[in-house]
Amino acid sequence: MSELFFTPGPSALYFTAEEHIKTALKKGVCSTSHRGQQFKDIYKECQQKLRKLMDIPDEYHILITSSANEAWERIIENCVERESYHVSMGAFSQRFAKIATQLGRTVHELVVEDGTVPDFDVLDVPENAEIITLCLNESACGTTFPLDTINALREKYPDKLIAIDGVSGVPVIPIDFRNIDTLYFSVQKAFGLPAGLGIWIVNNRCLEKAEKMEADGRSIGSYHRLPDMVEKAQAFQTAETPNILGIYTLAKVASDMIEKGILPIRREIDYKSAILNQVIEAHPQLHHFVENEKYRSKTVKVIKTDFNSSLLIDHLKQKKIHVGTGYGGYKKEQIRIANFPTHSKEQTEMLVDLIEAFRV
Repeated sequence: MSELFFTPGPSALYFTAEEHIKTALKKGVCSTSHRGQQFKDIYKECQQKLRKLMDIPDEYHILITSSANEAWERIIENCVERESYHVSMGAFSQRFAKIATQLGRTVHELVVEDGTVPDFDVLDVPENAEIITLCLNESACGTTFPLDTINALREKYPDKLIAIDGVSGVPVIPIDFRNIDTLYFSVQKAFGLPAGLGIWIVNNRCLEKAEKMEADGRSIGSYHRLPDMVEKAQAFQTAETPNILGIYTLAKVASDMIEKGILPIRREIDYKSAILNQVIEAHPQLHHFVENEKYRSKTVKVIKTDFNSSLLIDHLKQKKIHVGTGYGGYKKEQIRIANFPTHSKEQTEMLVDLIEAFRV
């Protein structure tokens, strides 16, 4: 049996990715000029396929970054003049607030206990905050932010920008772009591709904010100024030489997902999530880290163990199955299991059987 990767990122490659990479090499994609027509066609196809797969409206621009992490800096520089509001549910969402602080903004941060999600009633955004940042799926601790709360925030604060960390959430979670202003993700999780490519999706409200800030004398960056990035994207270009192989492969995998159908993909995620939940709940030495089922991620399961988690991790590794350790200080007491579109039902069922039989 070949190695199986249920790690939460980088994770297993989407099952068609290898063939697409081989085809790209044969076509000379890796050697093509990022100013030539071949690249323009690749970027155009990537934009078109992502729009169709994720139901992205035409007035939202699909931009290329090196990673999702880069989007933190781009968003703060281009969309926040003075103050930002951050909902921090774990290590990754907290880093966004840290970036804003490092860039000299006044940061308002709601930090909740790991494994929990704040109720809508406690989300009190200051009047001067220009943006609300939310993590759709906090993969450090396995929480998911409810879509109805995002929609309610848009209704309550229509004049504020809403930024969504979609890493490990999209395209599985059906985000309604009309209720947000910007979303970003990396491709090494739910899209099942090699790391090194980020996608930053922004609407015209973000663009107008960047232009106003610059007109008022505020720096919004250099060659990563949002107006420049949007202008180049409209011509299917990028500011610098990008990860052309990654963009090509993302376009092809997005096309494969469209062909399979996003609803069947989401139904498979639901099934695999359910059987993972069942084995956790039935096992005498395993427990959900996220106690409230409503806030439990479907795509990254975080499991508390009554023993050193490395024992189960090493046991699975001997079977050529790789799962993630707990994040940060939870390394020895948790495991994290990805449930992405590339993980088949049969693979997940095999993993469940191995976990079910394991005892310390």
